[in-house]
Amino acid sequence: MTVKTDTPDEAAAAFTELARIMAKLRDPVSGCPWDLEQDFATIAPYTIEEAYEVADAIERGDLGELRDELGDLLFQVMFHSRMAEEQGAFALADVVHAINDKMIRRHPHVFGDGTERSAHEQTLAWEEVKAAERATKADSRAPASALDGVARALPALLRAEKLQKRAARTGFDWTETPPIFDKLEEEIAEVKEAIAGGDADAIEDEVGDLLFVVANLARRLSVDPEQALRKANAKFERRFRAMEQAASDERVDFSALSLDEQEAYWQRVKRAERA
Repeated sequence: MTVKTDTPDEAAAAFTELARIMAKLRDPVSGCPWDLEQDFATIAPYTIEEAYEVADAIERGDLGELRDELGDLLFQVMFHSRMAEEQGAFALADVVHAINDKMIRRHPHVFGDGTERSAHEQTLAWEEVKAAERATKADSRAPASALDGVARALPALLRAEKLQKRAARTGFDWTETPPIFDKLEEEIAEVKEAIAGGDADAIEDEVGDLLFVVANLARRLSVDPEQALRKANAKFERRFRAMEQAASDERVDFSALSLDEQEAYWQRVKRAERA
């Protein structure tokens, strides 16, 4: 198979052209009205969405789609960088220099002392460097914490996992799985109690605690909770669509069926998948 590669000049030229396009879109006189109205806050949701679309293309193994989605994500980087440049904060080159410096700093075994490391040793060294970087950036007005640097904008399940991993480095963690199941039962009981009390805020709070423990169980079992839930979502969607199709094939209005009748279709679909 022939592998397509860019020369440094080709990549630089394409990068420069994208930067020129972004600048044109934000031109105060001749730019796009929609692009000109945007700021960091309004663009941030698109940035997150594009990152997920990259992940989706990877999960589906669609390299053509991955190329396009990576382009969309790169455009988000251009957009934020251009707005920062307009404010005199930083420019695109500063963004690139920053990541260049960071990668060199975090890989001394490649760019520095040449000491060979296993993947595990490199992971530990990586975390040490990141911890030092966080300490440098830490707000001197707030006490340092093992949880510093876990982005608040992360998806909730992913952030829960990262917070738990950080806490575990201090020894604050279950050493075995069985106590987590005990905690799950405790949290389920508290959800039921909140429901019985009819307090919406308490119900939300207890459901949140339950989800947090589920994320901890996933981490303990070396399961990515975000990935697991994405797969569960895909499974539910696949089976639900199959139920709708089966009912349609039989000229049945699925939405008019009782829950027991709908459940019968669900079980049929599950059996068909396993056959």
